[in-house]
Amino acid sequence: MTFKELNIAEPILKALSNKKYEIPTPIQEKAIPLALDGRDILGLAQTGTGKTAAYAIPIIQQLLLSKALTNKKQTIKALILTPTRELAIQIDECFTDYAKYTGLRNTVIFGGVNQRPQVDKLRQGIDILTATPGRLLDLIAQKHVQLNNIQHFVLDEADRMLDMGFIHDIKRLIPLLPVKRQTLFFSATMPSTIASLSKSILHNPLKVEVAQVSSAAETIEQHLYFVEKPQKSDLLITLLKREWNKSVLVFSRTKHGADKIARILNKKGIGCEAIHGNKTQNARQRALSDFKTGKTHVIIATDIAARGIDIANLELVINYDMPDVAETYIHRIGRTGRAGQNGIALTFCSSEEKVMVSDIQKLTGKKLNALLIPA
Repeated sequence: MTFKELNIAEPILKALSNKKYEIPTPIQEKAIPLALDGRDILGLAQTGTGKTAAYAIPIIQQLLLSKALTNKKQTIKALILTPTRELAIQIDECFTDYAKYTGLRNTVIFGGVNQRPQVDKLRQGIDILTATPGRLLDLIAQKHVQLNNIQHFVLDEADRMLDMGFIHDIKRLIPLLPVKRQTLFFSATMPSTIASLSKSILHNPLKVEVAQVSSAAETIEQHLYFVEKPQKSDLLITLLKREWNKSVLVFSRTKHGADKIARILNKKGIGCEAIHGNKTQNARQRALSDFKTGKTHVIIATDIAARGIDIANLELVINYDMPDVAETYIHRIGRTGRAGQNGIALTFCSSEEKVMVSDIQKLTGKKLNALLIPA
């Protein structure tokens, strides 16, 4: 099935073809027709399955049609609520791509930066708003944002909202939305609190479910290097020089380690940047932007900083340090091999980290293939 067969409007098809998106992922194939019918959706899917397009495309199409019919002044008609700044920025970028030929306006708001540029953009008139809960509530309190014209509401990564303590913010926001609206609710897991929340905000929802990230590991080629800590940096330099044209995400267990790796690589002429919790939001955004535009090909990240980062067509993940738990390995390597594409994951393992290998193999059901260190 193609996007055209899903009855996607011509301006959106044009934008998708420019991005070379022709075949919908399973969640897009399931969710788009239901969302186009105006149904509420309960989606069980993780980042990397293509779920942003699964709700963005039908929202754009419905707004495009309603705008043509009503020609209303540009007020916020779609709200996407998401837990992290990085994810909010990525979602807004997707709306920019898909709505390129529609005349619809979109923007993103999040905390940790000066609110003035965000407020200026809102004043120009916005159709689609992506937001993190704290900044959204702040701007509502300051009367910069009104939600009374919302037609489509998306709650994305609901379980992470719960993990990050946003559940009370969400409960404050729901009564501010019009009762008559379409709600699209996405979560990777469904603990009782999230199940209860979904029941309170969805109206006769249809459930859409796709495979978890752990099963997506079939598209990822996984290899292991047994290497002691002092030799890890030399191995990394060798591999990066061999794969110089690939986009690479390197995982470090600590912030200090990420900075150290970045310094070593830059000294060797391998342009890269580190992102972690001690970096300012602007520095993290700049590093991600440089990486996405190809200005740099290598980014070093800690696990927390990498949460929510969705880098299209990431070719290679390197675990410089073993993760603390096997589940983290699944999330790390899941940054590549997304939406059915192939990816490569290389893991450096010192003698003291070997215990983690058996945990990972038990969890994935796959034997990690050990490679010889290149000369």
